[in-house]
Amino acid sequence: MAELKKVSSVKVFGGYIKSFKHQSKSVGGWMDFGVFIPAGATEKAKVPALFYLSGLTCSPKNCIEKGGAFQSAAENGLMLVFPDTSPRECDIEGDSASWDFGKGAGFYLNATEAKWKENYQMDTYVNEELPSLIAKNFPFNGKMSITGHSMGGHGALVSYLRNPGKYQSVSAFAPICNPINCPWGKKAFTGYLGSDKTKWAQYDATMLIKEFKGKRTEILIDQGLEDGFYKKKQLLPEAFMEACKAVQHPLQCNLHDGYDHSYFFVSTFMPMHIDFHAKALNAGK
Repeated sequence: MAELKKVSSVKVFGGYIKSFKHQSKSVGGWMDFGVFIPAGATEKAKVPALFYLSGLTCSPKNCIEKGGAFQSAAENGLMLVFPDTSPRECDIEGDSASWDFGKGAGFYLNATEAKWKENYQMDTYVNEELPSLIAKNFPFNGKMSITGHSMGGHGALVSYLRNPGKYQSVSAFAPICNPINCPWGKKAFTGYLGSDKTKWAQYDATMLIKEFKGKRTEILIDQGLEDGFYKKKQLLPEAFMEACKAVQHPLQCNLHDGYDHSYFFVSTFMPMHIDFHAKALNAGK
């Protein structure tokens, strides 16, 4: 692990949650990530991995500390990987001016605008560089699935749809489903991708599902109906539901009375999501 700098290691449900820093070629600087290694995972007994993408303002710590993922992952013999949400140490002018753009808000895309394109290559980081790093340094068997929350749910859906066959399954908690039509997405895409809306469509799950050529495996989404961002039309799951219906792509989108956008919501449904992915990855209790 010469290319990794270990920050911490804590035992949980028989396995270990470890945090690392590493120099990323994709973003041109240090990146943080966490990885849960279940008991029994060794070089001779490698396990599949579930990648979890976090939302706006978050770091790997949010889900690690509040997501309630480890018992289900341990029971299923599943590795968990927690990337960061953006570069942190490149210090571009304006990258800390607002909470929904720049640091903590990379939107899991490859920026094309000159100011951002050198460092904000989060699509490449999440879908290429980090999985390769995990395979090189941990007992990972190469089979992986992806999930995420809010902006991270957007990232999970888009990563799955842009890379047919790479991920065995995808799910999301309160995802930004149609960013080209919501305030968060319009702001981020204008900043990172410019005014060409054909570039925007390349990172919009509702647009991508219409052209998806991969295996039609069921997509799982959970959404709380007391979610303030849902009410403010930032998430737009109905648009994704309609697009899936139009192309007959299987979707389980569960709308839950009373739940908000917080990790109380995420942790409630996390075990079901992990079981969903474990089945797709041929892991299991």
